[in-house]
Amino acid sequence: MSAPAAVEDLLRALAPRVLGTLVRRHGQFDACEDAVQEALLAAATQWPAEGIPDGPSAWLVTVATRRLTDAWRAESARREREERVVVAEERVSGVAVADEDDTLTLLVLCCHPELSAPSQLALTLRAVGGLTTAEIASAFLVPEATMAQRISRAKATIRARGGRFALPEDGAERAERMRVVLHALYVMFNEGYTATSGAELARAELTGEAIRLTRLLCAHLPDDGEAQGLLALMLLTDARRPARTDADGALVPLAEQDRSAWRAEEIAEGLGLIAGALAGAPLGPYQLQAAIAAVHAEAATADQTDWRQIVALYRLLARVTPGNPMVSLNHAVAVAELDGPRAGLALLADLDERLAESHRLGAVRAHLLERAGDVAEARAAYLAAARRTTSLPEQRYLEGRAAALT
Repeated sequence: MSAPAAVEDLLRALAPRVLGTLVRRHGQFDACEDAVQEALLAAATQWPAEGIPDGPSAWLVTVATRRLTDAWRAESARREREERVVVAEERVSGVAVADEDDTLTLLVLCCHPELSAPSQLALTLRAVGGLTTAEIASAFLVPEATMAQRISRAKATIRARGGRFALPEDGAERAERMRVVLHALYVMFNEGYTATSGAELARAELTGEAIRLTRLLCAHLPDDGEAQGLLALMLLTDARRPARTDADGALVPLAEQDRSAWRAEEIAEGLGLIAGALAGAPLGPYQLQAAIAAVHAEAATADQTDWRQIVALYRLLARVTPGNPMVSLNHAVAVAELDGPRAGLALLADLDERLAESHRLGAVRAHLLERAGDVAEARAAYLAAARRTTSLPEQRYLEGRAAALT
Protein backbone atom coordinates (compact mmCIF):
# COMPACT_ATOMS: atom_id res chain seq x y z
CA MET A 1 0.00 0.00 0.00
CA SER A 2 1.38 3.45 -0.90
CA ALA A 3 2.05 6.06 1.79
CA PRO A 4 -0.87 8.32 0.72
CA ALA A 5 -3.24 5.32 0.66
CA ALA A 6 -2.08 4.17 4.09
CA VAL A 7 -2.57 7.69 5.46
CA GLU A 8 -6.04 7.86 3.90
CA ASP A 9 -7.07 4.57 5.51
CA LEU A 10 -5.71 5.65 8.87
CA LEU A 11 -7.49 9.01 8.72
CA ARG A 12 -10.81 7.37 7.90
CA ALA A 13 -10.41 5.05 10.85
CA LEU A 14 -9.45 7.87 13.22
CA ALA A 15 -11.97 10.48 12.02
CA PRO A 16 -14.99 9.35 14.07
CA ARG A 17 -12.94 8.83 17.21
CA VAL A 18 -11.37 12.29 16.98
CA LEU A 19 -14.72 13.93 16.27
CA GLY A 20 -16.30 12.03 19.13
CA THR A 21 -13.56 13.26 21.49
CA LEU A 22 -14.15 16.89 20.52
CA VAL A 23 -17.94 16.72 20.67
CA ARG A 24 -17.83 15.00 24.03
CA ARG A 25 -15.52 17.71 25.39
CA HIS A 26 -16.94 20.83 23.78
CA GLY A 27 -20.42 20.07 22.44
CA GLN A 28 -21.50 21.88 19.25
CA PHE A 29 -21.36 19.05 16.74
CA ASP A 30 -21.33 21.36 13.73
CA ALA A 31 -18.35 23.47 14.85
CA CYS A 32 -16.40 20.40 15.97
CA GLU A 33 -17.10 18.61 12.68
CA ASP A 34 -15.75 21.57 10.68
CA ALA A 35 -12.64 21.67 12.86
CA VAL A 36 -12.01 17.93 12.44
CA GLN A 37 -12.36 18.21 8.68
CA GLU A 38 -9.67 20.90 8.67
CA ALA A 39 -7.42 18.72 10.82
CA LEU A 40 -7.92 15.74 8.50
CA LEU A 41 -7.06 17.92 5.51
CA ALA A 42 -3.90 19.12 7.24
CA ALA A 43 -2.90 15.55 8.05
CA ALA A 44 -3.60 14.36 4.50
CA THR A 45 -1.25 17.09 3.27
CA GLN A 46 1.55 16.73 5.81
CA TRP A 47 1.75 13.08 6.82
CA PRO A 48 2.59 11.51 3.43
CA ALA A 49 5.60 13.83 3.16
CA GLU A 50 6.67 14.12 6.80
CA GLY A 51 5.60 10.76 8.16
CA ILE A 52 2.81 9.75 10.52
CA PRO A 53 3.44 11.32 13.96
CA ASP A 54 3.60 9.38 17.18
CA GLY A 55 0.10 9.45 18.61
CA PRO A 56 -1.80 10.37 15.44
CA SER A 57 -5.09 10.67 17.35
CA ALA A 58 -3.60 13.18 19.77
CA TRP A 59 -2.13 15.10 16.81
CA LEU A 60 -5.53 15.35 15.16
CA VAL A 61 -7.30 16.30 18.39
CA THR A 62 -4.75 19.04 19.08
CA VAL A 63 -4.95 20.49 15.57
CA ALA A 64 -8.74 20.30 15.51
CA THR A 65 -9.00 21.94 18.92
CA ARG A 66 -6.77 24.77 17.73
CA ARG A 67 -8.99 25.22 14.67
CA LEU A 68 -11.98 25.29 16.99
CA THR A 69 -10.31 27.89 19.16
CA ASP A 70 -9.43 30.02 16.13
CA ALA A 71 -13.01 29.88 14.90
CA TRP A 72 -14.43 30.91 18.22
CA ARG A 73 -11.84 33.66 18.70
CA ALA A 74 -13.16 35.21 15.51
CA GLU A 75 -16.49 35.77 17.20
CA SER A 76 -16.19 38.16 20.06
CA ALA A 77 -19.68 37.33 21.27
CA ARG A 78 -18.44 33.85 22.05
CA ARG A 79 -15.46 34.91 24.13
CA GLU A 80 -16.63 33.10 27.20
CA ARG A 81 -16.81 29.84 25.31
CA GLU A 82 -13.37 30.56 23.85
CA GLU A 83 -11.88 30.77 27.30
CA ARG A 84 -13.31 27.41 28.17
CA VAL A 85 -11.82 25.93 25.00
CA VAL A 86 -8.41 27.42 25.71
CA VAL A 87 -8.48 25.84 29.12
CA ALA A 88 -9.52 22.55 27.53
CA GLU A 89 -6.75 22.87 24.96
CA GLU A 90 -4.21 23.28 27.70
CA ARG A 91 -5.44 20.09 29.24
CA VAL A 92 -5.20 18.30 25.91
CA SER A 93 -1.67 19.45 25.01
CA GLY A 94 0.84 16.78 25.85
CA VAL A 95 -1.81 14.49 27.23
CA ALA A 96 -2.66 11.19 25.58
CA VAL A 97 -6.12 11.04 24.05
CA ALA A 98 -8.42 8.85 26.08
CA ASP A 99 -8.85 5.44 24.50
CA GLU A 100 -12.58 5.89 24.13
CA ASP A 101 -14.31 5.12 20.85
CA ASP A 102 -17.40 7.25 20.25
CA THR A 103 -18.11 5.90 16.77
CA LEU A 104 -21.44 4.36 17.70
CA THR A 105 -22.59 7.58 19.39
CA LEU A 106 -21.60 9.54 16.28
CA LEU A 107 -23.52 7.17 14.02
CA VAL A 108 -26.62 7.62 16.15
CA LEU A 109 -26.24 11.41 16.09
CA CYS A 110 -25.71 11.55 12.31
CA CYS A 111 -28.79 9.39 11.75
CA HIS A 112 -31.00 11.74 13.75
CA PRO A 113 -34.64 10.92 12.93
CA GLU A 114 -35.38 14.57 12.10
CA LEU A 115 -33.01 14.35 9.10
CA SER A 116 -34.01 13.11 5.67
CA ALA A 117 -32.41 9.87 4.45
CA PRO A 118 -30.07 11.71 1.99
CA SER A 119 -28.98 14.05 4.77
CA GLN A 120 -28.34 11.14 7.14
CA LEU A 121 -26.15 9.48 4.53
CA ALA A 122 -24.24 12.64 3.68
CA LEU A 123 -23.55 13.49 7.30
CA THR A 124 -22.58 9.91 8.14
CA LEU A 125 -20.14 9.73 5.25
CA ARG A 126 -18.54 12.99 6.26
CA ALA A 127 -18.49 12.73 10.05
CA VAL A 128 -18.02 8.98 10.50
CA GLY A 129 -16.60 7.98 7.15
CA GLY A 130 -14.13 10.86 6.97
CA LEU A 131 -14.96 11.62 3.32
CA THR A 132 -14.63 15.17 2.05
CA THR A 133 -17.62 17.10 0.79
CA ALA A 134 -16.23 16.82 -2.75
CA GLU A 135 -15.95 13.02 -2.45
CA ILE A 136 -19.51 12.72 -1.17
CA ALA A 137 -20.82 15.01 -3.89
CA SER A 138 -19.06 12.89 -6.49
CA ALA A 139 -20.55 9.71 -5.07
CA PHE A 140 -24.09 11.10 -5.30
CA LEU A 141 -23.53 12.93 -8.61
CA VAL A 142 -24.46 16.35 -7.30
CA PRO A 143 -22.45 19.60 -7.37
CA GLU A 144 -20.13 20.10 -4.41
CA ALA A 145 -21.98 23.27 -3.44
CA THR A 146 -25.26 21.36 -3.29
CA MET A 147 -23.77 18.71 -1.04
CA ALA A 148 -22.16 21.37 1.16
CA GLN A 149 -25.57 22.98 1.64
CA ARG A 150 -27.14 19.60 2.43
CA ILE A 151 -24.53 18.87 5.09
CA SER A 152 -24.79 22.37 6.51
CA ARG A 153 -28.58 22.09 6.79
CA ALA A 154 -28.24 18.69 8.44
CA LYS A 155 -25.91 20.06 11.09
CA ALA A 156 -28.20 23.05 11.64
CA THR A 157 -31.15 20.70 12.11
CA ILE A 158 -29.29 18.69 14.73
CA ARG A 159 -28.36 21.88 16.54
CA ALA A 160 -31.93 23.21 16.39
CA ARG A 161 -33.40 19.91 17.59
CA GLY A 162 -30.97 19.75 20.48
CA GLY A 163 -29.26 16.57 19.33
CA ARG A 164 -27.34 15.16 22.30
CA PHE A 165 -23.99 13.42 22.03
CA ALA A 166 -25.10 10.43 24.00
CA LEU A 167 -26.49 7.01 23.31
CA PRO A 168 -30.13 6.60 24.26
CA GLU A 169 -30.69 4.38 27.23
CA ASP A 170 -31.53 0.77 26.49
CA GLY A 171 -35.16 0.44 25.53
CA ALA A 172 -37.57 1.62 22.88
CA GLU A 173 -35.75 4.88 22.03
CA ARG A 174 -32.42 3.15 21.57
CA ALA A 175 -34.00 0.40 19.46
CA GLU A 176 -35.67 3.00 17.24
CA ARG A 177 -32.44 4.98 16.78
CA MET A 178 -30.52 1.81 15.89
CA ARG A 179 -33.23 0.94 13.37
CA VAL A 180 -32.60 4.30 11.68
CA VAL A 181 -28.83 3.74 11.73
CA LEU A 182 -29.17 0.30 10.13
CA HIS A 183 -31.53 1.67 7.49
CA ALA A 184 -29.11 4.49 6.62
CA LEU A 185 -26.28 1.98 6.15
CA TYR A 186 -28.59 -0.26 4.10
CA VAL A 187 -29.53 2.63 1.81
CA MET A 188 -25.88 3.62 1.47
CA PHE A 189 -24.94 0.09 0.40
CA ASN A 190 -27.81 -0.22 -2.07
CA GLU A 191 -26.98 3.10 -3.69
CA GLY A 192 -23.41 1.90 -4.10
CA TYR A 193 -24.35 -1.54 -5.39
CA THR A 194 -26.82 -0.25 -7.97
CA ALA A 195 -26.52 3.48 -8.52
CA THR A 196 -29.84 5.18 -9.17
CA SER A 197 -28.37 7.36 -11.90
CA GLY A 198 -25.26 7.99 -13.93
CA ALA A 199 -22.95 6.12 -16.25
CA GLU A 200 -21.70 3.51 -13.77
CA LEU A 201 -23.73 0.54 -12.60
CA ALA A 202 -22.13 0.63 -9.14
CA ARG A 203 -20.11 2.89 -6.89
CA ALA A 204 -17.62 0.77 -5.01
CA GLU A 205 -16.64 3.61 -2.68
CA LEU A 206 -20.16 3.63 -1.22
CA THR A 207 -20.48 -0.14 -0.83
CA GLY A 208 -17.02 -0.29 0.70
CA GLU A 209 -17.80 2.47 3.17
CA ALA A 210 -21.16 0.92 4.08
CA ILE A 211 -19.46 -2.41 4.80
CA ARG A 212 -16.72 -0.73 6.82
CA LEU A 213 -19.20 1.24 8.94
CA THR A 214 -21.42 -1.79 9.48
CA ARG A 215 -18.36 -3.73 10.65
CA LEU A 216 -17.71 -0.96 13.16
CA LEU A 217 -21.33 -1.14 14.28
CA CYS A 218 -21.14 -4.91 14.71
CA ALA A 219 -17.97 -4.53 16.79
CA HIS A 220 -19.93 -2.30 19.15
CA LEU A 221 -23.06 -4.48 19.08
CA PRO A 222 -21.81 -8.08 18.89
CA ASP A 223 -25.15 -9.46 20.14
CA ASP A 224 -27.35 -7.47 17.76
CA GLY A 225 -28.72 -10.00 15.27
CA GLU A 226 -29.97 -7.37 12.83
CA ALA A 227 -26.59 -5.61 12.67
CA GLN A 228 -24.92 -8.98 12.05
CA GLY A 229 -27.61 -9.82 9.49
CA LEU A 230 -27.08 -6.54 7.66
CA LEU A 231 -23.34 -7.12 7.44
CA ALA A 232 -23.97 -10.66 6.18
CA LEU A 233 -26.39 -9.33 3.55
CA MET A 234 -23.86 -6.76 2.36
CA LEU A 235 -21.04 -9.30 2.11
CA LEU A 236 -23.11 -11.94 0.32
CA THR A 237 -24.38 -9.35 -2.14
CA ASP A 238 -21.04 -7.61 -2.69
CA ALA A 239 -19.43 -10.99 -3.38
CA ARG A 240 -21.24 -11.07 -6.75
CA ARG A 241 -19.84 -7.74 -7.90
CA PRO A 242 -17.02 -9.10 -10.14
CA ALA A 243 -19.60 -11.06 -12.18
CA ARG A 244 -22.26 -8.32 -12.46
CA THR A 245 -20.78 -6.75 -15.58
CA ASP A 246 -19.01 -8.13 -18.64
CA ALA A 247 -15.76 -6.91 -20.17
CA ASP A 248 -17.62 -3.99 -21.79
CA GLY A 249 -19.27 -2.95 -18.54
CA ALA A 250 -22.69 -4.25 -19.57
CA LEU A 251 -25.01 -5.58 -16.86
CA VAL A 252 -25.13 -9.37 -16.45
CA PRO A 253 -28.30 -10.65 -14.69
CA LEU A 254 -27.93 -13.00 -11.73
CA ALA A 255 -29.00 -16.13 -13.64
CA GLU A 256 -26.31 -15.57 -16.27
CA GLN A 257 -23.40 -14.67 -14.00
CA ASP A 258 -20.19 -16.70 -13.85
CA ARG A 259 -20.41 -17.87 -10.25
CA SER A 260 -16.77 -18.90 -10.18
CA ALA A 261 -16.02 -15.16 -10.20
CA TRP A 262 -17.97 -14.56 -7.00
CA ARG A 263 -15.73 -13.72 -4.05
CA ALA A 264 -15.47 -16.86 -1.95
CA GLU A 265 -13.99 -15.09 1.09
CA GLU A 266 -16.92 -12.67 1.38
CA ILE A 267 -19.40 -15.52 0.90
CA ALA A 268 -17.76 -17.60 3.64
CA GLU A 269 -17.82 -14.68 6.07
CA GLY A 270 -21.42 -13.81 5.18
CA LEU A 271 -22.60 -17.39 5.62
CA GLY A 272 -20.91 -17.62 8.99
CA LEU A 273 -22.46 -14.34 10.17
CA ILE A 274 -25.99 -15.18 9.14
CA ALA A 275 -25.80 -18.68 10.61
CA GLY A 276 -24.76 -17.21 13.95
CA ALA A 277 -27.40 -14.47 13.86
CA LEU A 278 -30.25 -16.83 13.00
CA ALA A 279 -29.22 -19.20 15.76
CA GLY A 280 -29.32 -16.72 18.58
CA ALA A 281 -31.16 -13.48 17.87
CA PRO A 282 -34.79 -12.47 17.36
CA LEU A 283 -35.65 -12.70 13.66
CA GLY A 284 -35.55 -9.44 11.67
CA PRO A 285 -35.73 -8.22 8.06
CA TYR A 286 -31.98 -7.95 7.48
CA GLN A 287 -31.41 -11.50 8.71
CA LEU A 288 -34.13 -12.76 6.37
CA GLN A 289 -32.69 -10.89 3.38
CA ALA A 290 -29.27 -12.27 4.25
CA ALA A 291 -30.76 -15.77 4.45
CA ILE A 292 -32.17 -15.32 0.93
CA ALA A 293 -28.79 -14.11 -0.32
CA ALA A 294 -27.22 -17.16 1.35
CA VAL A 295 -29.50 -19.52 -0.60
CA HIS A 296 -28.33 -17.90 -3.84
CA ALA A 297 -24.70 -18.06 -2.71
CA GLU A 298 -24.91 -21.76 -1.92
CA ALA A 299 -26.30 -22.71 -5.36
CA ALA A 300 -23.50 -23.91 -7.60
CA THR A 301 -25.54 -22.93 -10.69
CA ALA A 302 -28.66 -20.86 -11.25
CA ASP A 303 -30.62 -24.02 -12.02
CA GLN A 304 -29.72 -25.46 -8.62
CA THR A 305 -31.22 -22.51 -6.72
CA ASP A 306 -33.64 -23.65 -4.02
CA TRP A 307 -36.56 -21.41 -5.08
CA ARG A 308 -39.00 -23.18 -2.76
CA GLN A 309 -36.92 -22.08 0.23
CA ILE A 310 -36.56 -18.55 -1.19
CA VAL A 311 -40.33 -18.22 -1.66
CA ALA A 312 -40.86 -19.34 1.94
CA LEU A 313 -38.31 -16.78 3.17
CA TYR A 314 -39.97 -13.98 1.17
CA ARG A 315 -43.35 -14.87 2.68
CA LEU A 316 -41.81 -14.64 6.12
CA LEU A 317 -40.14 -11.36 5.19
CA ALA A 318 -43.48 -9.96 4.00
CA ARG A 319 -44.97 -10.73 7.40
CA VAL A 320 -42.05 -9.01 9.17
CA THR A 321 -42.21 -5.94 6.87
CA PRO A 322 -45.90 -5.64 5.95
CA GLY A 323 -46.72 -3.38 3.01
CA ASN A 324 -43.18 -3.21 1.59
CA PRO A 325 -43.69 -3.19 -2.20
CA MET A 326 -40.10 -4.18 -3.03
CA VAL A 327 -40.47 -7.31 -0.92
CA SER A 328 -43.69 -8.09 -2.80
CA LEU A 329 -41.92 -7.54 -6.13
CA ASN A 330 -39.05 -9.85 -5.25
CA HIS A 331 -41.52 -12.41 -3.92
CA ALA A 332 -43.28 -12.36 -7.29
CA VAL A 333 -39.97 -13.05 -9.04
CA ALA A 334 -39.31 -16.01 -6.77
CA VAL A 335 -42.85 -17.36 -7.28
CA ALA A 336 -42.35 -17.11 -11.06
CA GLU A 337 -39.19 -19.19 -10.78
CA LEU A 338 -41.00 -21.81 -8.73
CA ASP A 339 -44.46 -21.92 -10.34
CA GLY A 340 -43.96 -20.31 -13.74
CA PRO A 341 -44.12 -16.76 -15.14
CA ARG A 342 -47.92 -16.51 -15.16
CA ALA A 343 -47.99 -17.07 -11.40
CA GLY A 344 -45.51 -14.24 -10.94
CA LEU A 345 -47.37 -11.92 -13.31
CA ALA A 346 -50.57 -12.42 -11.34
CA LEU A 347 -48.85 -11.05 -8.23
CA LEU A 348 -47.64 -7.89 -9.99
CA ALA A 349 -51.12 -6.45 -10.50
CA ASP A 350 -51.28 -5.32 -6.87
CA LEU A 351 -48.08 -3.31 -7.26
CA ASP A 352 -49.04 -1.05 -10.17
CA GLU A 353 -50.10 1.83 -7.96
CA ARG A 354 -47.42 1.50 -5.28
CA LEU A 355 -44.51 1.17 -7.72
CA ALA A 356 -45.91 3.38 -10.48
CA GLU A 357 -42.74 5.49 -10.64
CA SER A 358 -40.23 2.64 -10.40
CA HIS A 359 -38.64 1.10 -13.48
CA ARG A 360 -38.07 -2.13 -11.56
CA LEU A 361 -41.72 -3.18 -11.73
CA GLY A 362 -41.70 -2.70 -15.51
CA ALA A 363 -38.43 -4.59 -15.87
CA VAL A 364 -39.74 -7.57 -13.90
CA ARG A 365 -43.02 -7.56 -15.82
CA ALA A 366 -41.15 -7.45 -19.13
CA HIS A 367 -38.95 -10.38 -18.10
CA LEU A 368 -41.92 -12.51 -17.04
CA LEU A 369 -43.90 -11.61 -20.17
CA GLU A 370 -40.90 -12.65 -22.28
CA ARG A 371 -40.69 -15.97 -20.44
CA ALA A 372 -44.46 -16.45 -20.92
CA GLY A 373 -44.11 -15.94 -24.68
CA ASP A 374 -45.90 -12.55 -24.92
CA VAL A 375 -43.18 -11.05 -27.08
CA ALA A 376 -44.89 -7.81 -28.16
CA GLU A 377 -46.00 -6.93 -24.64
CA ALA A 378 -42.59 -7.83 -23.24
CA ARG A 379 -40.85 -5.56 -25.73
CA ALA A 380 -43.14 -2.65 -24.89
CA ALA A 381 -42.61 -3.21 -21.17
CA TYR A 382 -38.80 -3.30 -21.57
CA LEU A 383 -38.86 0.00 -23.45
CA ALA A 384 -41.18 1.62 -20.89
CA ALA A 385 -38.89 0.50 -18.07
CA ALA A 386 -35.84 1.83 -19.94
CA ARG A 387 -37.48 5.25 -20.21
CA ARG A 388 -38.05 5.35 -16.44
CA THR A 389 -34.54 4.52 -15.23
CA THR A 390 -31.82 7.16 -14.91
CA SER A 391 -29.06 4.54 -14.71
CA LEU A 392 -27.36 4.32 -18.09
CA PRO A 393 -26.19 0.67 -17.71
CA GLU A 394 -29.69 -0.41 -16.75
CA GLN A 395 -31.16 1.63 -19.57
CA ARG A 396 -28.84 0.01 -22.11
CA TYR A 397 -29.61 -3.45 -20.74
CA LEU A 398 -33.39 -2.95 -20.97
CA GLU A 399 -33.16 -1.47 -24.47
CA GLY A 400 -30.98 -4.39 -25.51
CA ARG A 401 -33.55 -6.89 -24.24
CA ALA A 402 -36.25 -5.05 -26.19
CA ALA A 403 -34.14 -5.03 -29.35
CA ALA A 404 -33.57 -8.79 -29.05
CA LEU A 405 -37.34 -9.29 -29.25
CA THR A 406 -37.78 -7.29 -32.45
